[in-house]
Amino acid sequence: MPFLDRVARWAEERPEELAVVCGAERLSWRALVARAAALAASGAPTGVLRQGNGTDFAVRWAAGVAGERECAVLDPLWPDGPAGAVLRRAAPRLPAAPAPARLRDGDPASSFLIGLTSGTTAVPKGFRRSRDSWRRSFEASADRFGLRPDDRVLAPGPLSASLNLYALSECLYAGAVFTTLPRFDVAAAHAEIAGRGVTRLVVVPAMLRVLAERGLAASVDAGGLTAIVSAGQELDRRTEEAARRWAPRATLWEYYGAAELGFVAARRRGPGQPAVAPGTGVGTAFPGVELAVLDDDGRPVPEGTPGTVCVRSRLVCDGYLWGDDGRAFGELGGMATVRDRGFLRDGQLHVLGRSADMVVTGGHNVYPQEVEAAVAAVPGVADAVVTGVPDGARGQRVVAGVVTTHGRLSRRRLQDGVASALAPAKRPRHYVELDELPLTGSGKLSRGLFRDWVLDGDHRVRPLG
Repeated sequence: MPFLDRVARWAEERPEELAVVCGAERLSWRALVARAAALAASGAPTGVLRQGNGTDFAVRWAAGVAGERECAVLDPLWPDGPAGAVLRRAAPRLPAAPAPARLRDGDPASSFLIGLTSGTTAVPKGFRRSRDSWRRSFEASADRFGLRPDDRVLAPGPLSASLNLYALSECLYAGAVFTTLPRFDVAAAHAEIAGRGVTRLVVVPAMLRVLAERGLAASVDAGGLTAIVSAGQELDRRTEEAARRWAPRATLWEYYGAAELGFVAARRRGPGQPAVAPGTGVGTAFPGVELAVLDDDGRPVPEGTPGTVCVRSRLVCDGYLWGDDGRAFGELGGMATVRDRGFLRDGQLHVLGRSADMVVTGGHNVYPQEVEAAVAAVPGVADAVVTGVPDGARGQRVVAGVVTTHGRLSRRRLQDGVASALAPAKRPRHYVELDELPLTGSGKLSRGLFRDWVLDGDHRVRPLG
């Protein structure tokens, strides 16, 4: 694994300094190495990691990828059906009684992680990732985001989610203190930030909003934060403005990527810079990433023209182990892609959404992310989510769900608000009001869940007149 040799270095240079913190649990670099080395040498099974947050998670993760071992990290909240299906597929690569291993990095070209796409109903896809791909990722992200050994990083979400698993591993590589919580808790997160010297925050936007808004309301001091790294979905204006007021010294980083592709693009807003207007832009190419937008034949499209977002980099995974249906990770024009649609303009990548999310209505292709950006720009809208539902006349019709900043918005006001931003075919035919966005267990926006809510007449969906 690309961090074990570095962990040994930190244990030698800074043995009693903190390495991992979870609530009341504390683990020094010396203790981390001792416990992980003992587990790796014991021959106990370490290939499956399915547990909640805690310092023991870090120990088992380090032991699970020692030498040439591979590890599959499962969300402990997944139902037994999908989890069991994953375990059956992964079993041939994960011996029940592995040979004892030393706590050291394996061959850079070898696979260490059986990565899993998120999902609770279908069987998650499994892909393999090499040690070298994450070592290069650590080098690039630590440099781009400015992570240093004297930083203390808080990632309050589940460690089974790729965002937080990577943050843990990156800290082990860089020598920074990694802090998490037994479960997401606003008061506990505030205590870490205000009272225990946290300098960096790694979160999805939904978590950042509640931390910032409640932090402002409770006068929680976030002046020590120097960086906030956000991913999973676009950072909306309301969340960004709250974060800016709450943590005025923090640089805000957003990045776009995928578990299969690694980092693709990122954008930065320094302290004092104004919030970015809602839109589809996600930033410029990450260091070492070649970025292109191609047509269906694998040829570059003109600037500003939508196509398939493709990358060439050393950060990409090594392919699927199972679940390859040809509609997700693959190759186009000699480059890797997860079938996201987007376009390039002035060096900036704009992402319109997955091909699978595209709504085809009356013969027109509509990308939800573009419509969401237009709806979110209407005064009084805090958040928006868009999907397509069956329509006998059009094939599908565009439905938008809105979370308002205060009070109710009329359908007419929303229609008027998007009229100048969207062509008629792209404008929502139906608006509903939501109290909150539909999110996955790891805090990412789920358009599929929103579609289910609409079709099922869920109580969380209220039509707007």
